[in-house]
Amino acid sequence: MSYNAKILWVDDEIEFLKPHIMFLENKGYQVKTANNGEDALSLIDQENFDIIFLDENMPGMSGIDTLEKIHDGVITPIVMVTKSEEESIMDMAIGSKISDYLIKPVNPMQILLTIKKQLDSNRLIKEKSNSDYQKEFRSLSMDISMAQSFEDWLQIYQKLTNWEIKLHEAETSMSEILETQKREANQEFFKFIKNQYPEWYAFPEEAPTLSHTAFKKMVFPKLKAGKKTCLIVVDNLRYDQYVIIRPLLSELFNRQKERFYYSNLPTTTQYTRNSFFSGLTPLQIQKRYPDKWMYDHEEGSKNDFEEYFLELQLARLGFDHEFMFEKIFKKDYGDMISNEFSDWSQNQFNCLIFNFVDMLSHAKTSLDMIKELSSSEKAYRDLTLTWFKNSNLYEILKKLAAAKIDVLITTDHGMISIEEPIKIIGDKETSTNLRYKTGKQLSLSEKEVMIVTNPEELHLPKSNLSSTFVFAKPYKYLAYPNNYKKYVNYYKDTYQHGGISMEEMLCPFIELSNE
Repeated sequence: MSYNAKILWVDDEIEFLKPHIMFLENKGYQVKTANNGEDALSLIDQENFDIIFLDENMPGMSGIDTLEKIHDGVITPIVMVTKSEEESIMDMAIGSKISDYLIKPVNPMQILLTIKKQLDSNRLIKEKSNSDYQKEFRSLSMDISMAQSFEDWLQIYQKLTNWEIKLHEAETSMSEILETQKREANQEFFKFIKNQYPEWYAFPEEAPTLSHTAFKKMVFPKLKAGKKTCLIVVDNLRYDQYVIIRPLLSELFNRQKERFYYSNLPTTTQYTRNSFFSGLTPLQIQKRYPDKWMYDHEEGSKNDFEEYFLELQLARLGFDHEFMFEKIFKKDYGDMISNEFSDWSQNQFNCLIFNFVDMLSHAKTSLDMIKELSSSEKAYRDLTLTWFKNSNLYEILKKLAAAKIDVLITTDHGMISIEEPIKIIGDKETSTNLRYKTGKQLSLSEKEVMIVTNPEELHLPKSNLSSTFVFAKPYKYLAYPNNYKKYVNYYKDTYQHGGISMEEMLCPFIELSNE
């Protein structure tokens, strides 16, 4: 409790509030009073107060007038107290940046609750968050140790992510315990994928929704039902980044439904997004369209045919309507797409790809400023939120909501912050990704990775007969012995994708509508 906090109470009938003032003083607060605006301003100039209660309806200088004369440097919470319930007065007070608003008559407990809310809210939130997480810690630990299915891991990931955000926002030391628990969960998730992932290809009817089945299972039912739908793919979007923008989406859409699918391996755009749009595994793409598949060691863009693949999948599914497919890399182009909304929104189906989050994660590797701005997971989420609030994606979503067009938001994979290197040796055609490698004659510690000696069993194309794939554990990255120290220091604490972790593999799929 904020004992000795200083309160200024301004009311032209202050003598009638003596019982309230005595109540607060008995609670340990220091209360000074004024019965007019001029005296209140004089007191505010002389000393600092922790909170000010200001009567709106005073003769002479009113509460609103007093509020306007309090200089900009004063950051003290101000609570307006009034007999009037007129909306115009409330609007004036709120427009003057008050912290709270009370209607007379007020009772002492109302005043005490307001003080606690304004002065003790951070502490109370922190204590409540700590207590709630401590209660759930044991339950979560048991869930992690007993998880046996892909559904179990989806629930665990959601719980851990929501707790991570809640504890970070409360700025509580329990965040460190949560981080340790999340790391333990990721290690168990790695074991789960290592054991179960091959089974998903051997027995596809028992597999979760994967990259190559996600469009058919999750997007096409909307189109089949004849619903106007816009699919938005945000490259590299993690679930925690969606959660941080969720309140803004709730203001636009009255219905939000959260689902997930599992990204296939490797968790990179070349493999996952091509599979998503084609409805085919990477091996099937390579066999059916060899001229449109590029191996890891080959130079050039590896995602030039997504629209082509999508057209073929839609044709196989029996959808023959016109649709728009656009990739948005730059703000100017996004603004143009937004300005042309009235034209393309007539289509039953449209697909937009936004690459900002992916570019942001890569920028953390190469730009010191971005490293500094995203020095923690919370800071990285905050940066994502800032981008979203000022993005043309947000503007387009506002237009889609107003037009009552259903929206599907998803991603092709996530990313994870890497910390610990794994030494690996390979030939000159070994791929360059830090979280997975493919090539021949790969040599490394087997306990740190998932090794796939027969890639075709996991529907992965191989560039030669002896090609293998290796996928790194969470938080690990693969480094060559050459210039090892320089290489390791350059990439440490950057965001990467391609390997196995909850953040990389569990892809949010959000359905938004105004029904």
